[in-house]
Parts: sequence; structure tokens; C-alpha cells
Amino acid sequence: MVYIAGPLFSWEQRELLERIAKICESLGFSTYLPHRDAGLFKRDEEKSSVFFRKDAEQLEKCSIIIAVLNGTDVDSGTSWEIGYGFAKGKTIIGYLDDTRVYDAEKQVNPMIFNSAGVIVKGLDELEKSLKSSR
Repeated sequence: MVYIAGPLFSWEQRELLERIAKICESLGFSTYLPHRDAGLFKRDEEKSSVFFRKDAEQLEKCSIIIAVLNGTDVDSGTSWEIGYGFAKGKTIIGYLDDTRVYDAEKQVNPMIFNSAGVIVKGLDELEKSLKSSR
């Protein structure tokens, strides 16, 4: 199973995660998307521990984490998911198609950069990487 991590704050961010899921699923992987499968956390209505537990359970079950690294800094929740996955020996694929990042090794936090086994720069590269991991 592939756990797809990334920021969930806008429709565009969630849409990218869903496009990544479709690629994974077309290759025969099952997927977990936090916003699709656990819902979106609403601070006024729910306890964060419910979402935390659901996501942590799925991180335990997955074999691959695809982490969206876009932005001037990697989303804090995504960073936690990467660290958790790294500590558990999961395969981590970083996804970075943000044109503000010219050199991932120099611009992405070294702890994040070195946690990823590979960083892909678009959906085509991601698909090739997933095919080679089968």
C-alpha cells in the first residue's frame, strides 16, 4: 500500500495528491490519502487524536510513502510522516515539481532530502519510479 503525504490546505493541493493516487492505482497499488480516507480535520468540530491515530495506523501498514515536498518549506505534517516512515524503514519517494526549487539537495531541509530514497520531479518520473519499485 502507498501512503500519499502532502499539504491538504487547498483544493489544488488535494487534487495533486489525488492525481498521484490515480497513478499508483493504475499500477496496481492500493493507496491511502488522509483527506479522502480519514477526512479533513476541522478544529472546531473534532479531536485531532482521531486523525492522528488513523494516519499513524496507515503509516504502519504501508510499504511506500510518496511525500509532496512542494513549497518554500515542506509541510510540517508531511515532514512528520516522512520521519515516521524513515524510522520504520519504509520506502520514501519525494515528489517535487515546484519551480521555486532549483536544487533539491541544497534547498530542501537535509533531514527531509536524505530521508527520501529518490526525489522525482513530476508525475511521469513518479510513474517510472513506481514501475521500477515493483
